[in-house]
Amino acid sequence: MSKPLWLVVPAAGQGRRMAADRPKQYLPLLDRPVLAHTLERLHSAFPQARLILCLDDDDRWFTPEWVPFAQWQRVSGGAERMDSVLNALNAIDAQDNDLVLIHDVARPCVTQSDLLALYQAAECHAAGALLAMPVADTMKRASASGTSLHTEPRDALWHALTPQGFRYRQLYRALSDARQRGTLITDEASAVEALGDAPQLVPGRRDNLKVTHPDDLALAAAILTSQLTPPDRSL
Repeated sequence: MSKPLWLVVPAAGQGRRMAADRPKQYLPLLDRPVLAHTLERLHSAFPQARLILCLDDDDRWFTPEWVPFAQWQRVSGGAERMDSVLNALNAIDAQDNDLVLIHDVARPCVTQSDLLALYQAAECHAAGALLAMPVADTMKRASASGTSLHTEPRDALWHALTPQGFRYRQLYRALSDARQRGTLITDEASAVEALGDAPQLVPGRRDNLKVTHPDDLALAAAILTSQLTPPDRSL
């Protein structure tokens, strides 16, 4: 990397949909917390990067031994993802054109190849980039009562994944503008799009799972095991 790279990992969420006794980032996954796996994946691709970890001020589960980065700092997480990322941006001494990658703490299966592909795309495109994958399923528009109203064309529809990468000044402006408008964003790319910019979509692997529901933990364990198992070349 020719210039500083900042990694922002929002990890202040409570993960209430998991109905667990602790936030989902601390649930065990192959005998380690989800958070530890996620940070290890980021470190494998960007060992010299600077990590900004956004944690709840009352977090009683976190321990620094899970952080493999030499350069890292903890900042206060906010009520919403956007608040956490803005807190991180306010806490760092970054230059306008420094690259910032934001990654979901609940995506422990992201691969090194996808991380490097996203980094290269974000470096090359002025509007930034995000990992994503084309929609493969039939998409339905639902009514308020949960009935299917009609089928949405899936051409040109993509699932947004993370990481997402942008220049520091661009991202700061996008999130600040969204906050001033009172717009709740679910990913950083939507805030950048609201400025009139068009981030590059980088095709990512379908096993970049986001742990959200209880059965996702078993699926994540299977994915990690498969990724770490060398292929059988005996045939």
